Amino acid sequence: MKNLLSVLAVSCIMLLGMGNATAQNLSQDQDRPEVIAKTKVAELSPKLDLNGDQQRSLFRAYTAHESNYKKHVIGKDIADPKVQADKKKFDDVLKKAVKESLTAEQYKKWLSLQQM
Repeated sequence: MKNLLSVLAVSCIMLLGMGNATAQNLSQDQDRPEVIAKTKVAELSPKLDLNGDQQRSLFRAYTAHESNYKKHVIGKDIADPKVQADKKKFDDVLKKAVKESLTAEQYKKWLSLQQM
């Protein structure tokens, strides 16, 4: 009986530990550029009435933008001229990619959404 209770207690501890590890893993995934890009495109899609090709193009642009931001801007001193130059460069690349992907009307709407 004592042996059975020990096995049951160890099983419960293992089960609770696995749940905690899974929760930590999910929170780490939310910071990945692909997840952030997918979320942004999902938010923009109904607002801009995007087709499949536009969604794929914007996903690639936002993924590149987020990964570059993560490497060169986030966590750095924003007052540093190099960081400011990198930020402007990445923002300009994103704008160019979005402008190429969207129609003129969609692009104007996208710009207005960025102002908010």
